[in-house]
Amino acid sequence: MLTVSKLLPGGQGLAPVLLKRAATLELDADVRQKSRFETTDSQGRQLGVFLPRGTVVRGGDVLVAEDGSMVRVLAAPQPVLVITHCPDHGTPFDLLRAAYHLGNRHVPIELKPDHLKIEPDHVLADLLRSMHLIVREDNAAFEPEGGAYGAPAAHGHHHDHDHDDHDH
Repeated sequence: MLTVSKLLPGGQGLAPVLLKRAATLELDADVRQKSRFETTDSQGRQLGVFLPRGTVVRGGDVLVAEDGSMVRVLAAPQPVLVITHCPDHGTPFDLLRAAYHLGNRHVPIELKPDHLKIEPDHVLADLLRSMHLIVREDNAAFEPEGGAYGAPAAHGHHHDHDHDDHDH
């Protein structure tokens, strides 16, 4: 088994040609939340992944094995609920309200400007429909937000500066 203990977020600094040649690994959101797991890459190699505790792996990240080989992580399609606002009975603001209510329930959620994604839950689907939102089942990649104190959000943007530097 090949050991992996290094992660390059988004493959930062790697030439596109290297990324193209790298083996791939398709993982669902639940596995990508774990810092230790075993898996098999697209080349049939067994990998033992041992990342620092609390590390969240995202689609597009690159894992580096002990032999220097690289494995590009793909977010595996999985069952999700896609939530959009109803153009006939609501506004895009309804998505903000939904995100607030889902957050209060500590539901992992992927935020997009025009929709939300959550893991399937019929009780939450009914709640969202009662808020006049459109809820549909899909099979898609799921990249939930990392949380305010956890990993950077799915959009991959993070700040390394103090916000006290801004004039408000």
